[in-house]
Amino acid sequence: MCKFDPKNDSRRIDPCMKNAIFILCKRFKVNIVGCCCGHGNYQMTIIIKDKLGIYELFSGKDILRKKRFYKKDKQGYYYIPETILPQ
Repeated sequence: MCKFDPKNDSRRIDPCMKNAIFILCKRFKVNIVGCCCGHGNYQMTIIIKDKLGIYELFSGKDILRKKRFYKKDKQGYYYIPETILPQ
């Protein structure tokens, strides 16, 4: 888990997830369209797009949106409403 900084660009990969994302993309040829480590407030999420659709890797839940997969809570943390509950 890495420190959350709301001033940083939300389109970057969380530093603590870079290795896992690299392995999934390069070794297993997975098309990742979004990810977040959760920053201690939510569970880690990785959103994958393949021939079956768009889904979150750990929960297996389908995501029906084509973009803007994450919502922002009042503190500025990102989460996926369909799959993630605050801890």
